[in-house]
Amino acid sequence: MSLHPTLQPYADAWTHSIEAISELVQPLVEADWNRRTPCPGWSVRDIVSHVIGLDCEMYGDPRPIHTLPRDLFHVTNDLQRYMEMQVDVRRHHTAPEMTSELEYTVIRRNRQLRNETRQPHTTVRGPLGTELTLEESMRLHAFNVWVHEQDLRTALGRPGNLDSPGAHIARDALLAELPAVVAEKADAPRSSAVVFDVHGPIEFLRTIRVDIQGRGTLETAPALGPAAAFTLDWETFVRLACGRVTADAVADRVKAEGEPELTAAILRNFAITK
Repeated sequence: MSLHPTLQPYADAWTHSIEAISELVQPLVEADWNRRTPCPGWSVRDIVSHVIGLDCEMYGDPRPIHTLPRDLFHVTNDLQRYMEMQVDVRRHHTAPEMTSELEYTVIRRNRQLRNETRQPHTTVRGPLGTELTLEESMRLHAFNVWVHEQDLRTALGRPGNLDSPGAHIARDALLAELPAVVAEKADAPRSSAVVFDVHGPIEFLRTIRVDIQGRGTLETAPALGPAAAFTLDWETFVRLACGRVTADAVADRVKAEGEPELTAAILRNFAITK
């Protein structure tokens, strides 16, 4: 393998998730491809189209030339329009067309990863013409594909892989966004702390400390007398953080303690994906 050791965990996580997706959708009948998923506005077919499109762009394929319909009410911003292009262009593809394109895309991407010699800091093109490092791109991609695997599992009633390699990458990605959720979006009091106690297939206890300037930092040390504390299971944490459910919909699975206005503000701003 020529892949840089820093990049290997992201390649492994992607491989695990994409193979799981392929296994999930291979036996589906045509009607199952139209099932609604927790991802707003997207069916099973749409999720798989999105994943195929992401990997085609990671491979270096040009984006499709396609005009989006005007009645896609779940598409409200430039990033969503960008992502919708790869989805809408495949909306009328049959089940065999979808599974064969997915299989072909996975073969090409596996070959690309086997031959990858670029360094982690190499600059690559991201969505909407943004620039990011190869490491950032592969980390984000592993996270996205795992989250969409979970979307498909929810839609198809096939739970699993909540502690897979992709899940651990998702944990780190979501935790990295918590300081902004607490300190900036929810405007937690300065010189305060908020604790998250998550249990289940992946467990962790993390504290977000807000300093005197209002900046939030992520810590592993527990806090005494926090301004707010949340206890919830890992699956609910993921679904909230990825905007798949509202706090009201999972109120029975989240124990929130502390000042009611603060806990409500944190839960209201918990979704970090756009």
